Amino acid sequence: MIQALTRTITHDLDRWYNSTNRKPLLLRGARQTGKTWIVNAFGASHFDHVARIDFMRDVDARALFDGNLTTDTLLRSIEIYTGVPVRAESTLIFLDEIQECPRAITALKYFCEDAPDYHVVATGSYMGISRHEEVSFPVGKVDMLTLHPLTFAEFLTNAGQSALAGLIREGDISSVPTAFSPRLTELLKTYMMVGGMPEVVLAHLNGASAQETRANQLAILDSYDLDFSKHAPTRLLERIRLVWRSLPAQFAKENRRFVYGVVRPGARARDFKESLMWLEDYGIITRVPCVSALRAPLSSYADPAVFKLFISDIGLLGALADLDPAVVLNGSAIFTEFKGAFTEQLVCQQLVAQQYSPYYWANPQGHAEVDFAVEQYGTIYPIEVKAAVNLRAKSLHVACDRFHLDRAFRMAMTDYRDKEWITNFPLWAAIGLHAYLERTE
Repeated sequence: MIQALTRTITHDLDRWYNSTNRKPLLLRGARQTGKTWIVNAFGASHFDHVARIDFMRDVDARALFDGNLTTDTLLRSIEIYTGVPVRAESTLIFLDEIQECPRAITALKYFCEDAPDYHVVATGSYMGISRHEEVSFPVGKVDMLTLHPLTFAEFLTNAGQSALAGLIREGDISSVPTAFSPRLTELLKTYMMVGGMPEVVLAHLNGASAQETRANQLAILDSYDLDFSKHAPTRLLERIRLVWRSLPAQFAKENRRFVYGVVRPGARARDFKESLMWLEDYGIITRVPCVSALRAPLSSYADPAVFKLFISDIGLLGALADLDPAVVLNGSAIFTEFKGAFTEQLVCQQLVAQQYSPYYWANPQGHAEVDFAVEQYGTIYPIEVKAAVNLRAKSLHVACDRFHLDRAFRMAMTDYRDKEWITNFPLWAAIGLHAYLERTE
């Protein structure tokens, strides 16, 4: 029985702990990605005491930050409230669900300036929303990390495949023997059904059936819907739900571009602009804008009105779309479901977890389209995603010729192969792209 999952973000927490320029740490992420568990485990392994305040449950604790925000006053109040001795070297101050207490967000600035020796970690499920509500956010006064659902490499590690996971995570794709491709393909299909939400992954690894896995995913979706009701502005609630529930239909289209008319017939951008922003800030959708040119910086060529939407977790997408979990057992059907949209979702999720901001390019003079484009150290890398074993790359040819790009990636269920200008990159290696480029460029 697996009691806990191994997460790579623990290495980032270790680096923060050992940093000589440490600031209060804000750990962001969507609900139920494991933020509280990670920080509690970090506290238990690095400190004698953890002084935790959960602003979601401990409503009275919010009053601790109503008055004077001097650090001496706050440290004393936290010690009294939690009953835990607060010491600079031996105590972790853990402010959980800090978005529920805007004054506590402001207080992070004073912890940084006046109490730099203390270890302060805050978690927030939808910090972006707080920023839009006139919160005095401590820009430049906090270190920030984002916790995503488990990546495929993390899934492999917890499934007993740590050696393979290490090669992929380190970008050493050429060292993965082709004999392991069938195993990696089967594990990837399972990952696409299970997803990366910690509770779902842990239950799966402990023997949960496909039906139980789906039930766990639906429970998370239900909790998101409750959060919509609790936290969204009343005037936006219906529209937020309409956008969220339209995502499977958006994925089923041949052209993945987000269409407002799919959300509601006759709808226009201005009707749903705020709703989309709210879902982005909540952390459960990713907007991939269309660029007019594959040149650096990509953000300068983005059209904010034209974009694709992806969800934070591929397993939750399957549940939202009511995809039969048994599809995962049906050959390679999972890769072609929804016209390959699930495969694009897989790649997008792995790119975002590597801190990429993905874009896409569509040729206005033809049918060529590059599924994703990422930027690394000023160089643009176009990526074509293939749902099946298909080695044609016409769109990549067009893009590379037009924008004078030297290297492109084709991600498909093929073995690794590095040619002159194009690299065949197995789908199971998508999470290793950043490290691969570090090794080879």
